[in-house]
Amino acid sequence: MHSFDVLIIGAGPAGIAAAIAARKSGVKVGVVDDNLTAGGQIWRGAVPRKWTDAFLNSGTHLLAGTRIFDAPQQGLLLAKTLESLIELRYERLILATGARELFLPFPGWTLPNIMGAGGLQAMVKGGLDIAGKRVVVAGSGPLLIAVAASLHKHGAKLQAIVEQAFLSSQTRFAASILSQPSKAWQGAKLLWTLHGVPMRHGAYPVRAEGDGRVRSVTLSNGAKVDCDYLACGFGLVPNTELASLLGCRLNGHFVEADEAQQTSVASVYAAGEITGIGGLEKSLVEGTIAAYRATGNLAAARSLDRQRKTTHTFQRTMDVAFALRPELFKLANEATKVCRCEDVTLGALEPFNSWREAKLHTRCGMGPCQGRICGPILRGVKGWRDEGVRPPIFPVDVAALVQTSGVQAR
Repeated sequence: MHSFDVLIIGAGPAGIAAAIAARKSGVKVGVVDDNLTAGGQIWRGAVPRKWTDAFLNSGTHLLAGTRIFDAPQQGLLLAKTLESLIELRYERLILATGARELFLPFPGWTLPNIMGAGGLQAMVKGGLDIAGKRVVVAGSGPLLIAVAASLHKHGAKLQAIVEQAFLSSQTRFAASILSQPSKAWQGAKLLWTLHGVPMRHGAYPVRAEGDGRVRSVTLSNGAKVDCDYLACGFGLVPNTELASLLGCRLNGHFVEADEAQQTSVASVYAAGEITGIGGLEKSLVEGTIAAYRATGNLAAARSLDRQRKTTHTFQRTMDVAFALRPELFKLANEATKVCRCEDVTLGALEPFNSWREAKLHTRCGMGPCQGRICGPILRGVKGWRDEGVRPPIFPVDVAALVQTSGVQAR
C-alpha cells in the first residue's frame, strides 16, 4: 500500500509538470503510469532535459509499469503491476491520463503495416528500421506533420502526407498562430524539413490493398499510392475511463474542469488532453495549475491564468481547422471490421440498436482493448455511446480480482 498527499495519474507532460509544481509545497507526491518510462505520448520517452532533471530531482515517487483498474472508494485506487496488486491512497488526485489515436475504418485498414501515425513513430523510436521504406502518412491534425518529419529523419521515403482538412482551413490555422512565435517557428521548421514531400490536402484513404501486408492505398481524390507502411490517425481520443469511473462529469468527449482544473468530484483535478486536445503547452500549464490548486498555492496558480487562456484559444482554433468531415465515418462497408479484437464487421452490427445490444450478441468491444478502439469508431459511425464504465477498466487476471474483493472487505 502507498499513501500520498497528491497522487497523479499519468507521467506525460501534464503529469510531470503537476508533480514538479506539487513538490514545491513539500507534500508527498506519487505519479503512476502504465508505461515503463515517463514522457507519455507527446514526449514518448524523450523528455526534454530541463523537465527530466526537475522531475527526477523533485522527490516524486514514480510508479512506472503500473495500471489503475479500479476505484472502489473515495481516496483509494487499485493498480496492477507485472508482479502484484497495489493499493494507492490519496488526499487529492490529479488525472493526467492523456489521449490515444482515433482510428476510422475503411476497407483494408486492418492489413499488416497499417498503424496509427503516433504508433509508427513510437515503433521507429523503439528500434523499427524504417530506412528506405515507402511510407504514406494520412489522417488529420498537426501530429501528421510532426510524425512525418520524425520518419523522414529516420530515413523513410515519404510518398505523401494526406490531410483530410482542406488547404483553406489549414491556411487560416497557420495564420492564427503567427501571434505565437514559438509555435509558428516550430511549424515552419517541420515544413522545411519536409520540403519536396507531396502534400495532399482535402483527401483521405478510402481503400488499402495488399497481400500479407499493405502494398498501396487509394485516396478520395482517386490517386493510388504504393507504400510499405500506412501511418494513419484522425486526431486523438481522451482517456476518460478512470475519470468516468470516479464519477467526474464529462463535457462531450472530455472531462469537465473549471479554471482551477477542478472536476465535478471533490479533490479530483484534471489536466492535459483529457480536458481538450491542445498540445504540449496546454498540458504543461494545466498540470502546473492543477498542482498549485491541489496544494493551496493559489497565487501561483492565478499567475498562469493568462497563459492557460492562450492555450485554450489555440485549442479552439485547432478544433475548427481540423474538424473531421462527415464522409470519413461512411467509408466502411458491410465486410469491414470495426472491432479488430473480436473480428466483428460493420454488417454484423446491422441488426442491433445500441452498443450494449451489440456486445451481448457479437462481443464487439469486449476484447483486450475493452472498446478503446471500436468505441470511438461506433460513436462516429453508428451514433452509439457506451452506457457506463465498470471495473476493471483494464483487463486483469482473476487473482487480482480476488485480492480486490479482499481490499474492499476491509
